[in-house]
Amino acid sequence: MAVSTATGEPRLAVLIPCYNEAAAIGQVVRDFRAALPAASIYVYDNNSSDATVEIAGAAGAVVRSERLQGKGNVVRRMFSDVEADVYVLVDGDATYDAASAPRLIARLLEDNLDMVVGSRVHTDTQAYRRGHRFGNRMLTGFVAWLFGKSFTDILSGYRVFSRRFVKSFPALSKGFETETELTVHALELRMPVAEVDTPYGVRPEGSASKLSTYRDGFRILRLILALHKHERPFQFFATVALLLALISVGLAVPIVLEWLRTGLVPRFPTAILATGVMILACLSLTAGVILETVTRGRLEVRRLVYLQIPISGWR
Repeated sequence: MAVSTATGEPRLAVLIPCYNEAAAIGQVVRDFRAALPAASIYVYDNNSSDATVEIAGAAGAVVRSERLQGKGNVVRRMFSDVEADVYVLVDGDATYDAASAPRLIARLLEDNLDMVVGSRVHTDTQAYRRGHRFGNRMLTGFVAWLFGKSFTDILSGYRVFSRRFVKSFPALSKGFETETELTVHALELRMPVAEVDTPYGVRPEGSASKLSTYRDGFRILRLILALHKHERPFQFFATVALLLALISVGLAVPIVLEWLRTGLVPRFPTAILATGVMILACLSLTAGVILETVTRGRLEVRRLVYLQIPISGWR
């Protein structure tokens, strides 16, 4: 882990993406300043129409802006701009426990990890709505099934990263699906990661959630499927090939049985369709085999980029 040459301690950066969080951002900055007095606190405003920028600046944060709308765009900008050894990413809605930050950072440093996720533990049902809890469990289970089980809360916005993680993360998503992309990036590169339970509270009065349960849930699900196709192409296209083959066989069986019984093929168009569907199944399987080789090469390049990011003193 790289360290500050002046103090021999890791340089800490708290990254807070914000959109219309005037009711909460002052408290968030003050709480993290108290929990991590040596950290640089950055608030990246995403076209807020309220007093978020003024309040964040008055609370002592370094305030910057990102014009492209969406949390994923903000995360991309923050990861590109900010130089540090340890990064704390947290939402600006005052729902995450700032006092847990030293514990998350200690776990990252002591175990030489690349990401520690603050798994949300709530006592107030208003803090974590039932629809969000159900969606999180469903999407977390889906990611575990496709990419391997390492987390119980893939949608948590409270995470601590190593410099290696941040500077090797491609950050391609635009919106709230960025947490899923962060998770899959760690799983695919087989990075050392951990999860730590952290309290999760209600928003302060006057603050409203920007997350749409169904719209953003659908976007996250779509991203998971896209990542599965990109990262595990053989699995994806082999599944498609299997489904097409089953359809083809289902269409062909009655025709074959009729041919065996009478020597005739009375439904010639259906026979052509069954043949065409089976050809598509073979093409899908072939595409999966080819793309798996390409993906393997891409993964090796990403791993090499990750390993080229220097580590000094701390480790």
